[in-house]
Amino acid sequence: MIKMKYLCKLLLIVFCLLSSTRHVNSARILAVFPLDTTSHFIMFDVVVKSLADAGHQVDVYSHFAQKRAYPNYTHTSIGDISQTTAKLGLTYDVIDSYRGTKDALIELAGNMGCQLLGHPEMQKLIKNPPTNPPYDLVITESFYGSCWYAFGRHLKVPLVALSSRSLLTFYNAPIGNPQNTAFVSEITDGSILYMNFWQRFKNTFSALWRNHEFNCHTEVQSDIVKKYFGPHMPGVRELEKDVALILVNSHHVLTGIRPLTPAVVDIGGIHVSDDDTALPTDLGKWLDDSRHGFIYFTFGSMIRIESFPKAMLAELYAGFAKIAPVRVLMRILAPEDLPPNMPDNVLTMRWVPQIKVLKHKNIRAFVTQGGVLSLQEALTFAVPIIGIPIIADQPVNVKNCVERKIAVMLDYKNLTAEKFVEAVNATIYDPRYKQNVVAASEKFLDRPLNARDTAVYWIEYILRHGGDSLRSPALKLTWWQVALLDVYGCIFIAVLTVLYLARLILSTLLRQIIYVAKKIPTSKKTN
Repeated sequence: MIKMKYLCKLLLIVFCLLSSTRHVNSARILAVFPLDTTSHFIMFDVVVKSLADAGHQVDVYSHFAQKRAYPNYTHTSIGDISQTTAKLGLTYDVIDSYRGTKDALIELAGNMGCQLLGHPEMQKLIKNPPTNPPYDLVITESFYGSCWYAFGRHLKVPLVALSSRSLLTFYNAPIGNPQNTAFVSEITDGSILYMNFWQRFKNTFSALWRNHEFNCHTEVQSDIVKKYFGPHMPGVRELEKDVALILVNSHHVLTGIRPLTPAVVDIGGIHVSDDDTALPTDLGKWLDDSRHGFIYFTFGSMIRIESFPKAMLAELYAGFAKIAPVRVLMRILAPEDLPPNMPDNVLTMRWVPQIKVLKHKNIRAFVTQGGVLSLQEALTFAVPIIGIPIIADQPVNVKNCVERKIAVMLDYKNLTAEKFVEAVNATIYDPRYKQNVVAASEKFLDRPLNARDTAVYWIEYILRHGGDSLRSPALKLTWWQVALLDVYGCIFIAVLTVLYLARLILSTLLRQIIYVAKKIPTSKKTN
């Protein structure tokens, strides 16, 4: 009886310990993703669902309502996505007017997006955040809207940022990350392998200008923050320093080697997973029957190929016909809007299970606009790339792949049937492209932890050890102290002082020697 009593107590203690451990390890996390860009949210959604799978409660505010319930995951809508570019797509005319308008992107994705803080759901969250239990951590996007960082300060919890692409140049300084423009390219015509003097000069000037441009154009967000959070809230330049960790959707195989503090963690390819989605029967048969291989052609979920000029599409049609018997699988938003006379070796579809297609044994090449998600998928499954970049970071992404010799790049403005056929022939029939992409894929996948586990580990690290645990000491220094200008200046002055003293001593000695030399003959003559 006594033994049973002790056994019950022991079981009760074990149960309490286990319950306590779960409570300590389980956190309530606020995730705010204000942009309506699908390609950004795909990565973010995987991160927060990975946290939910790890037992954390995640409250997500975004434009992307979930189709079905997910454990430990609640969603609050902050906008109607049905009439946004994410749903309607980008036409050729819009793309043409967009190119080169960095200021417009800062305004649309940054300053105007910050006004969403006035949304009723956002105001409800700001004025009456949950208290039972309260939030332990805030996650938001690192892009052009630093205003969203105010949630960390407002809720007095650590702040984690997610970047859907490589780290933007103007977020290096606020987190104390070193930015070396000698080999970290910030320009389209730079290089991830080697930059000559003029490239380094242009790269340095471009980085300085972009930092200045971002800071000037986004300073208005400080007023927006004060408007919606209260006058006590600091400006956005100060809020940017609250970031405890940035998880970046990049990998050195695609973006090059660069210096990173522990507060910047690459999780490139986190979205790539082979789920149980089955290939439609007719598509599966078409792929299996492609004995001479097929290429997969898509410009992603936003760019409407069907809106491109008919002359450009005619060149594509001619190129498709010339590569037969190789087939072409073409994903397109509205196939019915394409011009007639599509070649017989082409199959068009509104939706394609992209992972299944890229894994298929008969795929020979992937024609893509160069979005980072698509390139990571191609790299995961070792598929040579034909890049036709259109907007944003796509030209740089494709150029990096060309430097790795895993891709051929075409200019969509000057696309001809002959150029397209040359690109297809190179990627399909030159074995070096396949060999290079296989080697790059092995490097891309060779990691101590997979991307999902890496993201969860470092977010939980911040939960365990606090927002200052990875903060760089560089944040306590000015830019000129970080650049060691004071140290180099001191060394320079010391060297000048030593040289001056040496010169002074030598000149004094020389004068004495000359004086003595003149006196000696005189004294001899006197004797």
